[in-house]
Amino acid sequence: MPILSYLHVVLTTRLAELRRDSERGDSPVPTAVIIAGLVAVAMAVTALALAKANNWMDGIPDYTEPGPGSGEGGGE
Repeated sequence: MPILSYLHVVLTTRLAELRRDSERGDSPVPTAVIIAGLVAVAMAVTALALAKANNWMDGIPDYTEPGPGSGEGGGE
């Protein structure tokens, strides 16, 4: 029986310490919101860069899009 009393005291003491300690870190929700915002900004920047690059490529005179098998390492 003394082991049960010991375990009871240890458990209640630890739970009391945990209740007193209010500085337990930040919730994962704000971190997830920040990450989602950063992903949205990264996607917007990538889309803007792609649109700018496509507009720049369309401005080149006599430009034709490469077809299949063209380019380096075609294996022919």
